[in-house]
Amino acid sequence: MLLRFGLTLAAFTAIAVPVVWLTAEPVQALEAERYTVYCADDRIEVSFWDLEQMKVRRGSDVCQFASYTSYSSALTFAQKNFGGEGKACSC
Repeated sequence: MLLRFGLTLAAFTAIAVPVVWLTAEPVQALEAERYTVYCADDRIEVSFWDLEQMKVRRGSDVCQFASYTSYSSALTFAQKNFGGEGKACSC
């Protein structure tokens, strides 16, 4: 009796499960956030904004030095090459 009930429940569950149709559309991967070392307003700055956004926010006197996928790598570059974030620079 218990076996018959289990088989009936299994059959009912298989029928009641909604069918999900999968499409063959390609899925775009998320782009990794980039941290870039800039000279803006004569100071070194690390930001996730792109160059165009930096120019809008800081003015046209912005130049880009290096870009990394990790904030710590960008800070290390700024430290080794310019003495760190906030230090003087020129474009």
